[in-house]
Amino acid sequence: MKLSQFRFQLPPELIANEPPDNRDESRMMVLDRKSGKIEHKIFKDILDYFDDGDVFVINNTKVFPARLYGTKEKTGAKIEVFLLRELNRETRLWDVLVDPARKIRIGNKLYFGEDETLVAEVIDNTTSRGRTLRFLYDGPYEEFKRSIQELGQTPLPKLHKRPVVPEDEERYQTIYAKHEGAVAAPTAGLHFSRELMKRLELLGVNFAEITLHAGLGNFRNIEVEDLTKHKMDSEEMMVDMRNADYINRAKNNKHKVCAVGTTSMKALETAVTITGKVKPFKGWTNKFIFPPYDFNVADAMVTNFHLPQSSMMMMVSAFAGYDFLMDAYKQAVKEKYKFFTYGDAMLIV
Repeated sequence: MKLSQFRFQLPPELIANEPPDNRDESRMMVLDRKSGKIEHKIFKDILDYFDDGDVFVINNTKVFPARLYGTKEKTGAKIEVFLLRELNRETRLWDVLVDPARKIRIGNKLYFGEDETLVAEVIDNTTSRGRTLRFLYDGPYEEFKRSIQELGQTPLPKLHKRPVVPEDEERYQTIYAKHEGAVAAPTAGLHFSRELMKRLELLGVNFAEITLHAGLGNFRNIEVEDLTKHKMDSEEMMVDMRNADYINRAKNNKHKVCAVGTTSMKALETAVTITGKVKPFKGWTNKFIFPPYDFNVADAMVTNFHLPQSSMMMMVSAFAGYDFLMDAYKQAVKEKYKFFTYGDAMLIV
């Protein structure tokens, strides 16, 4: 497949910049791969598609306030620092992006907070945009993390072109978020409310939790026409034995396994063995899924409507079928479905 095959016209007004009033009342387009039928529902109708013994695989990663605004020593120039990942807890070493990148040199000190609560020193230029920072903080680790929580902002994608508001802290997070480490929300999970999850549980649906810390690579433009030449950024992930067992038991008993989001799907396809069983996994994945691809675990998938030529759209088209998905996206634009972070949902069965 070629990059240009995933191009489509997305009117800017169809990008949802605000969350809906209620998580579970987004619109939901349902794609039935067997019949080729498309239905238009609302998200809480998902109850009609699953039964006792089915399993939803959810990503319990938690987004942390990764965007910091600081000033550069001497010049006082305003600098934005985007925390990508912690490299070393003891030495307070972080992999970051800085903007504007051209103004930052090794040895520069950056100050954060009105009373310069945090000071960081640039110790390495790892890539053209990336840097390694060491935070010069002598206090306990918990205090250091608290400072980051207080000074950092919710890393809402810049595409939304609006200031971050207090509400984003809660709404750019799934209700089941547990393990901190993501700089991007697993957006398919944003549609689940506590009440809906309770109703699914009463129906007999189980939730298997995996952790995949979604990174900024999800938003990086793919710059090669030949998709086999694209390299995905690595993301840290974990599947434990208990949750792997939930999934395998459902498969053995011919129940449905539904991946909630592209991150859950990526984790399943990373942790699966040749025999089609999910095994415990702790490590990193840079799996890039695009058509044609044979999926090993999930029978169904919940996802959002993605941007043109994004890696998420490519994975979904591999699952739904390229022609079927392109047709569905055409309908979505015509029916004015909302796209991206706070957009509407798609269920593929």
